[in-house]
Amino acid sequence: MPEGYCVKCKAKKEIVDGVEETMKNGRKAIKGKCPTCGTVMFKILGGKSAAAAAPSSPTPAAPKAAPSVS
Repeated sequence: MPEGYCVKCKAKKEIVDGVEETMKNGRKAIKGKCPTCGTVMFKILGGKSAAAAAPSSPTPAAPKAAPSVS
């Protein structure tokens, strides 16, 4: 299990009963409890989820032609 920071104990501890969630912005996180005091712990994981990170890469735009002056 991942390690997170318990605000109540003011120490890094292992997250118990951790469940992986996806936040509104598409990032993954783990939510669980502190093994000592039972306070809810939340840790944001790196990267976005596979479904949210699948947009196609932008194609380079063609250079614009200079306007002709008459």
